[in-house]
Amino acid sequence: MCAPVIPRSLAKNTRGLRSQLKDSVPVTGMGPQVGAYGVQDTLRSGFSSVKNELLPSHALELSEKNFQLNQDKMNFSNLRNIQGLHAPLKLQMEYRAARQIQRLPFLQSSHLALDTLKGNDESISFEDILNDPAQSEMMGEPHIMVEYKLGMM
Repeated sequence: MCAPVIPRSLAKNTRGLRSQLKDSVPVTGMGPQVGAYGVQDTLRSGFSSVKNELLPSHALELSEKNFQLNQDKMNFSNLRNIQGLHAPLKLQMEYRAARQIQRLPFLQSSHLALDTLKGNDESISFEDILNDPAQSEMMGEPHIMVEYKLGMM
């Protein structure tokens, strides 16, 4: 039986869509951790959500999800074309160093240094108002969380 012939333009579009969908499909190894009694370990893996396992419902959802990453890539490319290779490498090293500055695992970290480097410290966004650490669902036993972060558990 012969396979149907798909025009090259359609094949290119479906391959692009397929690669986008591949990024959103959950990996089985990254799912919730199962504890000793066969029950999900909520303390380590957090609450399970059906929303994380769904495919995108709209074509623009992936674009919006990756907007900041695409914006950074474009800025690094422009910076490289204007100032040379050293400028984006230096900026990426500064971003990586600023990302590593954190509080203890059971405390919310504000990443103020990273926001300052990216220029987000002067704007008020959606996350600033509705991302109150007091309403966070990530509160747990501090000693267990620190031991897990240090690899003692």
